[in-house]
Amino acid sequence: MAQYLLDTNASPLVTVGHPLRTKIIERREAGDTFALCVPVMTETKFGIGILPRAKAILEEWQRLRPRFTAYALDASDAELAVDLQLALRKTGWQLASFDALIAAMALRYDLILLTTDRDFQAVVGLQIENWLVDL
Repeated sequence: MAQYLLDTNASPLVTVGHPLRTKIIERREAGDTFALCVPVMTETKFGIGILPRAKAILEEWQRLRPRFTAYALDASDAELAVDLQLALRKTGWQLASFDALIAAMALRYDLILLTTDRDFQAVVGLQIENWLVDL
C-alpha cells in the first residue's frame, strides 16, 4: 500500500473521465492513500476559480476534497522548505516557495509526491511519481 501526496498538477482529478482521476480512484480502492496539503489546496482552488466552468468544477472539487487527508503546515514545514530552497539555490536550482512547502510536507510524512513538475527532481530524499507519463 502506497501513500501519496497530490501536487497541484494532479488537478485532472476533478475532470470526470480523465485517466488520472480513474487511476487514482482505482488505486484508492486497492488500498493506496492520497493526501492534499494546504499549498496544493490553495493553488488548486485558485486554478479552478479562474476557469470558464469554475462553478461546476468547484462543486466537483468540494465533493471530492473531503475524501482526501488534508495536511496543514506548521513552523517545522516552513523551516524545512526554506532549508530546501537555500540548499538547492547553492546548486543553481530554484524551487518556488509553494513547491518547497509541498516537498517539505511529502518529506515530513514520508509520502510519494504525485507530480509532473520537474522542479522537485532536485530535492534529495523526495519520492516522486508521474502517472501522466504512462497515461
